[in-house]
Amino acid sequence: MKKILILAGGYSKEKEISLKTAKSVFSELNKDKSYNIKVVNPDGQFIEVLRKFKPNTVLNLLHGRYGEDGYIQAILESENVKYTHSGVLSSSLAIDKELSKKIFIKNNILTPKYFKFSYRNNINKIKLLNNLQKKIGFPLVVKPLNEGSSVNVFICKKNNFLRTLKKLNDYGEVLLEKYIPGREIQVAVLADKVLGAIELRPNRKFYDYEAKYNPKAKTEHIIPVQMSKSKYQEVTNIALKAHKILKCRGVTRSDFRYYKNSFYLLETNTQPGMTSLSLVPEIAKFNNITFKNLIKKILEDASINK
Repeated sequence: MKKILILAGGYSKEKEISLKTAKSVFSELNKDKSYNIKVVNPDGQFIEVLRKFKPNTVLNLLHGRYGEDGYIQAILESENVKYTHSGVLSSSLAIDKELSKKIFIKNNILTPKYFKFSYRNNINKIKLLNNLQKKIGFPLVVKPLNEGSSVNVFICKKNNFLRTLKKLNDYGEVLLEKYIPGREIQVAVLADKVLGAIELRPNRKFYDYEAKYNPKAKTEHIIPVQMSKSKYQEVTNIALKAHKILKCRGVTRSDFRYYKNSFYLLETNTQPGMTSLSLVPEIAKFNNITFKNLIKKILEDASINK
């Protein structure tokens, strides 16, 4: 039997999503009796459990900090164990919204204008507002530098910007990004090949945490995406390019805004969710890949050194 150690939970603000992902994946894999599966939260006993269980593969289903940022990947590499998804460097670059943007810009990938704000700098509030108005313009998006699932992401106008900024004070630094209206397109890449794309039409301001994980939010999922073949090819090529320049492995999901005939890459997620409401399984299903086979493909792409 193949031993699969599933990492779930963790310490980020996406812990609950990680547990839901693990529940969905475990339920599917457990139907196959050729697997011996163990689900573990990476707590203080994690390395001891890892060494005792001796898995063939670690299926990393953690989200956010410590699970998606290269931290747990470094531990797994030090233990010389095969694990899924992207490696240390790719994970740390992709989750850092400022660094990934710099890489996108360097590689001629269009991304919204941005400004990194540090709470440590005693900037005059009026001066800050005027500077942002000049460099980025309002409305703008305030977001943490290294969170996922749209945790603590806000769209602000000039009159509520300073109040919103206070809400994220504990982060120390945040990203201030030009708000791009238009269509929300998300593209999945698996093992260096485009899996497909989906369009989202949320009833809320944007595809935020509530829209992603609350069925009552009633976000409309449109697949296939209604656009010309050439534009579809363009957005999927950009997603594949981002996946490759970040040197990602396994599955990634790149999030875009399509506005005035241009695609703006917002970010690339190295460990997208796999819950019943998640987009990658939905894209895979549309392309005749069952949830079980999707998981198997992710496991097959696992390696020891990334």
